[in-house]
Amino acid sequence: MAEPTAHAESQQHPIKVYLVVWGWLFILSLFSYLVDYMQLEGYLRWSLILVFMMLKAGLIVAVFMHMMWERLAMVYAILLPPLAVLVFVGIMAFESEHTFFTRHVFFAVGG
Repeated sequence: MAEPTAHAESQQHPIKVYLVVWGWLFILSLFSYLVDYMQLEGYLRWSLILVFMMLKAGLIVAVFMHMMWERLAMVYAILLPPLAVLVFVGIMAFESEHTFFTRHVFFAVGG
């Protein structure tokens, strides 16, 4: 008798999960387009675009890359490095504002 392979044991997820995720992706894309349509500007515009982008990427990673059903170690191995990069980008953005302010205060010409 032949032994079952790992591929034969794979679990099929209900189609409803995929349809719901596609629905949410379309809704989030609609909101992202509405940010442009409403002609928002500045930090609000870019914050909303980035939030919608991260939500869509999270849905794609969680469901279509099967992270929702993976072990926690695998999820951490894939998701923690980009989160660490985002934290470092935030730290650098804060540091750049501080550096700009310091230069403005101490190197102002004719002040």
